[in-house]
Amino acid sequence: MTTNMETPIIPLVTDEQQKLADETWRKSIPAQVFLNYFFAINYHIQEADDATGGLQHLPFFRAHQAELTEADLTAVTKLLHSCWSTEYALRSTAELGDEDYLRNALHWTFPQAYHTIMAGLQAFLFTAGVRNNNPSLVRREVGRLVVRNAYPRPISFYAAGAYGDFSIHRLPLAGYKAGLNIASKEIDAQAQIGQFLRTTRKMKAQATRLQVQANPNTALRSQKTGKVLDKWTASHWQQITWRLGYTTIFDLLGRLRISQTSREIERYIEAEIDFKLFHQSLLNIVSYLNGIHETYVAKAIGLERYQQLVDELPKHLRNSFVEERLRTRVQPTITGEAPAPQMGIAA
Repeated sequence: MTTNMETPIIPLVTDEQQKLADETWRKSIPAQVFLNYFFAINYHIQEADDATGGLQHLPFFRAHQAELTEADLTAVTKLLHSCWSTEYALRSTAELGDEDYLRNALHWTFPQAYHTIMAGLQAFLFTAGVRNNNPSLVRREVGRLVVRNAYPRPISFYAAGAYGDFSIHRLPLAGYKAGLNIASKEIDAQAQIGQFLRTTRKMKAQATRLQVQANPNTALRSQKTGKVLDKWTASHWQQITWRLGYTTIFDLLGRLRISQTSREIERYIEAEIDFKLFHQSLLNIVSYLNGIHETYVAKAIGLERYQQLVDELPKHLRNSFVEERLRTRVQPTITGEAPAPQMGIAA
């Protein structure tokens, strides 16, 4: 007599392990989406036709000039040194760190990426006559410059309009639904950037409403009772739209300004995402934007004076990415000539 005995199936993953994996993935979604956004921006930039940034084709760039005193040049130089030293620190983290190091380094790499770009932006704005470091004013002014085509196509996108009626400009594929995966095609990248613009503008609109309604002098009130409104209609949102300005790549980068003591950053540190990819995407965006602002400054002060400024850099910045960008991007854009041969400069 024979007995049929079924071989027991031993699961590769227990229910408890699966629950833990699912929970880890759920907690990682916000961080993954944040990575997707910055990877998408980098992807969109890298897909651009013109490796030098496309500035030389812009009428705004060709017309850019400034009359600067020695005191002005000192101020611009100080801003550039701040920009470059912060980028140097950001790059050093990438060189020193493995995956775990980069994970925990988010406490300082997020703000570093933001501050290096803002310092370079302020140096450019200084040559354009905007000499105020108030963050709100800086964002408003650079928003206007983006709309006026002062920036190349890959970063000239922006969002406008009232809450609930946002419009995305210069990003034709932004209307498609954004996925949870890293962008592998231009349609994926634009969809994710579009979503990033909308969520960021929504947050700005909500914060502006709170600010407006908290001030008795600016609060919108009921025409019947005179009381501060709790519920808003579309027309109420439209009344504060002018306060929002335009939402640009610089507002998106502003999302990196996360306090080192904030609980929010812990969500990213505890997540299971590709931190090396995140860091590299940030570095590429930083280098691209800083290169644009450096080129504007060089055109304003003259290429010879800019070269002198680079020659006199502090020791830690000599023979570095600053000279490499001067050789491969700044000088060719201004002169229209091919990059000079590399002379032992580290990228």
